[in-house]
Amino acid sequence: MKVGENLSMFRATTMLAAILWLVVGGSFVGRPVGAQVSAQAPKALTPPEQIAEIAILAAGSRPVLAQIRRNGIERGRVSRIGKDGRSEDTRYELRFVRGDKLEKDKIRIDNKTPQAEYSLIFGDGKIFGIINGSPFQPRAEATADFLSQQAHSIDALLRYKENESKLASAGKDKHQGIDVNVLDLTDKANRKTRYFVSAKTYRVMWLEYEETPPGASTPVKYMKRFYDYRVVQNTSVPYRTVLMEDGKQTVETRILTVTFGVKIEDSLFQNPEAASTVSP
Repeated sequence: MKVGENLSMFRATTMLAAILWLVVGGSFVGRPVGAQVSAQAPKALTPPEQIAEIAILAAGSRPVLAQIRRNGIERGRVSRIGKDGRSEDTRYELRFVRGDKLEKDKIRIDNKTPQAEYSLIFGDGKIFGIINGSPFQPRAEATADFLSQQAHSIDALLRYKENESKLASAGKDKHQGIDVNVLDLTDKANRKTRYFVSAKTYRVMWLEYEETPPGASTPVKYMKRFYDYRVVQNTSVPYRTVLMEDGKQTVETRILTVTFGVKIEDSLFQNPEAASTVSP
């Protein structure tokens, strides 16, 4: 049954009119979101937390996300538009191992541009780079961009409890005829992100935040839009992301392949200098 047909069957559920794709015994079973929440979400949740919990269910459910997305490999292409209007494509491979909280995650992104190949690595709360097997300290803007990608993301909302982030409701909105719930998330570092969650599918349609880039005096308004959601190993993943800066598109990311549950060697996240220091 198509998603549109499923949704039309439950239009009568005015507050929570959505169908979640859940895998039970290997087959998809659609149920009203209200039934899912009453069965699985605690009753003590605040209204914004209720919306976030439904979004987590729509993404696959907290237990499924914790089990399947514990580690993985993502490959794709990033197109960056420079100030001169020219676009530069980068191939990337992202490998990650998730900790109990965001700051305990281990992330490695291997980038390949027409000019160079290099890696950016986050582990033990620190960021460093590797090029030609040698470590280097990334530029301030590269470090800020790396941290921003993690802090202002869909995962930051899906893991709000684990990260001890606070949620607040910013009301409702409408975009191109689609009703959205608006949530404000503030993490422990006081970074703020506003999420726009579809009132039908409970997927994050886009998010917004402001940051002042290193060396700048005024904040930049960022908007990150998500498209082409697909089901990957019982979880929902947007395969296309567009980043806007002050209303202008600057980055487009397209996932080519993504696989969760892959064993990732811990040595991939180790600084070569530290490795040589501890080697006999």
